[in-house]
Amino acid sequence: MIYEAIRKDVCDANRTLEKNELVFLGRGEVSGIDRERGVVVVKPAAIPHADLTPEDMLVLDLSGAIVEGNLLPGPDAITHLHLYQSWTAVNAIASLYSTYVSMFAQALRPIPCLGATHAAHFKGEIPVTRVLRKPELERSYEKSLAALILEKLGRLNPLEVPAALVANHGAMAWGKTLRDAGQKAMAAERLARVAFGTLQLAPTIQPIPAMLMDRSFSDHA
Repeated sequence: MIYEAIRKDVCDANRTLEKNELVFLGRGEVSGIDRERGVVVVKPAAIPHADLTPEDMLVLDLSGAIVEGNLLPGPDAITHLHLYQSWTAVNAIASLYSTYVSMFAQALRPIPCLGATHAAHFKGEIPVTRVLRKPELERSYEKSLAALILEKLGRLNPLEVPAALVANHGAMAWGKTLRDAGQKAMAAERLARVAFGTLQLAPTIQPIPAMLMDRSFSDHA
């Protein structure tokens, strides 16, 4: 295999995503890009995470055409491709459908930055996109999801806010490396759970002061 190393790394990242309970009934996946070669490695839709091997992984070009492999890609591959095209500093993306990020996404609520642990990973809240409009859905659902994320982050640095909730859908996290993307995915789910509990105890709690948020983030950047 020409792309043996990245196939193995992306395969391992997908298996880890499931082990960390960030997958729901097979939904959820991690991709990685080799920018020098201009290819993206993604999970095939037909194979359960636990059964994946490096040989199963698909290699796509940035247009979505299959370079290596003979299975169909997972449903989030197109969304990932469009984010890679817009964010040149991002080299790995994870889609997750775990319980707490999904609850916030379905409630159309961002995950507020309520403590230093959150601020160590995300410089501010984890934002939520607006709801998809009918023409966007009919035009291209997967491409439109990427457009919603890009619209929501605007000029924010995606490495400072390395995750977003997609309204009525789930969440995506990203990073410079597969390890980064996996850690941000785990952090997003854990912080969503902590925020949910905090809001139960103190419904009127406010986000932490900006100076503490900046200090916490800079210490871990």
